[in-house]
Amino acid sequence: MFIEILQQLTNQRASIEEDIQSSFEDLHKQLDVRKSVLLMELEVTYGLKQKVLQAQVDNLIRGEGDIMASCTQSEEALAGEACVASLQVEQELQERLGELTCLGLPCQPEENDQLDLVMETDGLRKSIHNLGTIVTTSAVASQSEAMGAGLEQCIVGHPASVTIVTRDKSGGACKSGNAILSAEVFTPDGSIVDGEIVDHKNGTYEFVYIVPKEGDFSLALRLYDQHIKGSPFKLTVTAYATPSTGSSEGAKRRGKSPGQKKKGSKRASSALGTPRRKTQNPIEDDLIFRIGTKGRNKGEFTNLQGVAASSSGRILIADSNNQCVQIFSNEGEFKSRFGVRGRSPGQLQRPTGVAVHPSGDIIIADYDNKWVSIFSCEGKFKAKLGSGRLMGPKGVSVDQNGHVIVVDNKACTVFIFQLTGKLIAKFGSRGNGDKQFAGPHFAAVNKNNEIIVTDFHNHSVKVFTPEGELVLKFGSNGEGNGQFNAPTGVAVDINGNIIVADWGNSRIQVFDGSGSFLSYINTSADPLYGPQGLALTSDGHVVVADSGNHCFKVYRYLQ
Repeated sequence: MFIEILQQLTNQRASIEEDIQSSFEDLHKQLDVRKSVLLMELEVTYGLKQKVLQAQVDNLIRGEGDIMASCTQSEEALAGEACVASLQVEQELQERLGELTCLGLPCQPEENDQLDLVMETDGLRKSIHNLGTIVTTSAVASQSEAMGAGLEQCIVGHPASVTIVTRDKSGGACKSGNAILSAEVFTPDGSIVDGEIVDHKNGTYEFVYIVPKEGDFSLALRLYDQHIKGSPFKLTVTAYATPSTGSSEGAKRRGKSPGQKKKGSKRASSALGTPRRKTQNPIEDDLIFRIGTKGRNKGEFTNLQGVAASSSGRILIADSNNQCVQIFSNEGEFKSRFGVRGRSPGQLQRPTGVAVHPSGDIIIADYDNKWVSIFSCEGKFKAKLGSGRLMGPKGVSVDQNGHVIVVDNKACTVFIFQLTGKLIAKFGSRGNGDKQFAGPHFAAVNKNNEIIVTDFHNHSVKVFTPEGELVLKFGSNGEGNGQFNAPTGVAVDINGNIIVADWGNSRIQVFDGSGSFLSYINTSADPLYGPQGLALTSDGHVVVADSGNHCFKVYRYLQ
């Protein structure tokens, strides 16, 4: 273990050194470009002014020459004797003097001599002085601890929280944030429940989670991949609040089980959309096939998260706890997988989101490494982006311009990058306002190049322009049609309808482009458990990561 940690530390040092070198090389290039632009602007401005003034000088010199020549001619005519020839010269001289009086030589300059340089470098120098920070903590897992009611019990469908206090090797409380924490709630069979870690920046952290069903769970809290004191914790999830004595007696009424939740109704044929199927039999299921069981081999998953579908007929799965991406055909046939666990460029620590660029490159959001990795379609590492900016990238998508959309779950911000890594725009902050998020998960892009984001803890879906202006918001907390209990995956069909994975209600809902509820995908025969990423395959079906059941499922979807 010590050797592994030392190796990871060495790898991190090498990675950060590479980032520093590349960042400053990029800054040098930007400064050189700006220098060239300023010099060019100086030459162009000087040239325009010089041309005007030089033309005026040339006109004056020519005028002076004409005047001097006329004066000389006049002197010669006056000195000569009167004759026919001299009279002719006098007439020519008179005409010449008349032309000179009409020349209209410039008397005032038509330009000025101002050429100044305004170079406000104080702010830039200050920014450069503070550019970059080496972030670390002295926190160790063996001394860090957790507290709170969420360590022992919680209620189905209700948020529960745990406070983690990080400590150094001597047991002293750490006073700063940015420690690398991970938290998982899982059943004995390995089903994973997602949640959100909030960094209070004072050495304490809060893990907020929601469990969608009853049972005995375990809560694992890791600091730098090591269990903290007491982890994993035994967690009891009930459909009602237990008395403070810990006894289960006295609770007379149990809440509805997940199987009793109200489902949306099938939509009828209308101008809002095509009916999904002719029959309205509620027992009939839209499932075409499911792939996967719990494990680490090909076609097996441990906490699968993001899903993408390529135009070439491939389904890509971000297999988070197996630190890899697995690729299948639209028919579910395993094709390949790639990924090596680690914290160096080209390695994966916690892949949560996946997307396919029009170029064929595979884009992966790595939550724990805090960057987005770019791989070729064969799985060869090409580059990373967002390092130093991202805090916890969860979902990724690609817009109509080929820009990479990154949903930062921890920063509650959406970032837009060029494939080269250049930041184009960002928007969002933590909160419950229209332009704020609380643990956003995934994003999709419609034909208008608008960005659709699932706002997990605000139980809503929000649609933005690429500049971050809110276009539409829909959804509220609940189990009814059009309501959510923590939405996750999202996709858009060719008609602009929005398909949303409703994590806490374990279902998939369909909305029109204005956010009005249309229908749900029938999953009753093989119920979902905590669906995550969602996408539309090239042949028009819906594929969803059924995280709690360790598989992905493909459903019929007639557009």
